[in-house]
Amino acid sequence: MKADDFRTEAENQWCPGCPNFGILAALRAALEVLDRRPDQLCLVSGIGQAAKAPHYIRANFFNGLHGRALPVALAVCAANPDLTTVVETGDGDCYGEGGNHFLHTVRRNPDLTLIVHDNQIYGLTKGQASPTTDVGDRTRLQFGGVESEPLKPLAIALMHGCGFIARGYAGDIHHLTDLIVRAIRHRGFSLVDVVQPCISWGTHAVGWYKERLYKLSPDYDPSDLRSASEKVFEWKERIPIGVIYQSKESKACFGDRFRSETGCRILSDLAFPVKEAVQEILERFRA
Repeated sequence: MKADDFRTEAENQWCPGCPNFGILAALRAALEVLDRRPDQLCLVSGIGQAAKAPHYIRANFFNGLHGRALPVALAVCAANPDLTTVVETGDGDCYGEGGNHFLHTVRRNPDLTLIVHDNQIYGLTKGQASPTTDVGDRTRLQFGGVESEPLKPLAIALMHGCGFIARGYAGDIHHLTDLIVRAIRHRGFSLVDVVQPCISWGTHAVGWYKERLYKLSPDYDPSDLRSASEKVFEWKERIPIGVIYQSKESKACFGDRFRSETGCRILSDLAFPVKEAVQEILERFRA
């Protein structure tokens, strides 16, 4: 498979020149590197501009409710771990409406990759502040400037044991492709938060980000928890991109114990339980 093999005929609804196109190109290129086929891939999204991304990639996909992409994706990868499950979402959809799901997906550690198009704004609904909008930024709704401190999703993920945390930039497709490849290859929950300046409603120009973005040094050790704890809080003056944290230890993924106990890898292959087995379960509940 080549990157172009993942194109669909769906009409693209993004603004001309939107950095979302860079993320789309990076994901297609990553799928080529990983040698995946469309039938081996399942994309899941919620609502928003970022959530339209699965429409433009030839694969299995589920377009769900606002903020509800992660629980659906968790069920998909638990039921069929042979699928490469990827969630595409925005900062509002994931960290706002879906904030509670984000937190609990991290601790459950399903084997899926979360790609967040983080433009610090609600782009689909015309420029309201999102959970990651900086204090003082004036938006179409917050005329006097945002008063609440922004959410720090990378720090939240690190604190709750996420095994792979990266930040990319939509304008550097080659670098972002490598991050997505590494995230999908990581067994367990992986987060790729992508700086994606909104050219229509954003509170910062593209140049503002370019002045602050820097790639982590080749000498940087992503397995060093102390260093990662410092990097996840860097913002405003300097913004690091790259793999910020990757655990050396492998943890059990959501669904592993069930598959071990049943001897069934794909849920659809499991036969319907016999009456005696159901009766035994009911007796355990009654006890």
